[in-house]
Amino acid sequence: MPPACHTARLMEGAGGGTAEHWDTAYAHGDDTCSWFQSRPVRSLALLDRAGITPADSLIDVGGGAARLVDELVQRGFVDLTVLDISQVALSHARARLGPSADRVTWVAADLCEWEPTRTYRVWHDRAVLHFFTSHDQRCRYRRALEAASAPGTVAVFGCFAPDGPPSCSGLPVTRYDPSGIAELLGSSWELVAHEREEHTTPRQAVQPFTWAAFRRTGG
Repeated sequence: MPPACHTARLMEGAGGGTAEHWDTAYAHGDDTCSWFQSRPVRSLALLDRAGITPADSLIDVGGGAARLVDELVQRGFVDLTVLDISQVALSHARARLGPSADRVTWVAADLCEWEPTRTYRVWHDRAVLHFFTSHDQRCRYRRALEAASAPGTVAVFGCFAPDGPPSCSGLPVTRYDPSGIAELLGSSWELVAHEREEHTTPRQAVQPFTWAAFRRTGG
C-alpha cells in the first residue's frame, strides 16, 4: 500500500454519499438511474480476458441492483458476494433474482467501514471508486481491497474517464485513466487489460468510462 495512506488527511470531505442518499436514488428501481445497463458487457469482457471462471470467488463492491450477479449466476458461479451501502438497491437485486438470490451472499455495508473476513479471487467495482474523492476515503478503500485480496486476485474497475462527468447523482467524482488507477493501487498490482466505454444513460447522455483489470502480484 502506498505510504501516504498511513497519514490520512481527515479534514478532507468524506465523499461517497450516505446510505440514505443511495436508498433515495434507488427508490423507484434501478432502470432509471444514470448508471443502469441492461447487460454488463465490459465487466464480462474483462473478466474473460483475465481468465476468470465459475470456479473463482467474486465480490461485486457497490454492486447494488446491477445485473452482473444475474449473469454470473447463469454462468454457474457459486461463490458470489454483492456489497452495497444501500439496502434498497440490494432488495431490488434479490427480488429480481428470485430463488437464485439464495446462491449469493448479500452484504449491506459502507465499503470504507467494512472489514473483510476472507479473501476473493475477483474484486469487481463498477462506478464506486470514482465517488471517493478524499484522501481518507481512497485510503480506506485500498485497505478494504488489500484485506479482501491475495496474490493472484484480479480487480476490475469501471470509473469515469478523464473526459467523463465531474459529478454523478448529485455528488462530485474523481476521474481516472488506467495509469491513475494504477497509481492509486500501488506497485503490488499490475495492469492486465483496459478498455474505454461510451456508456449511454437511460436519458441518452453519453458518459465516457475507463475500464481496467489488474492482478495482485505482491503480498
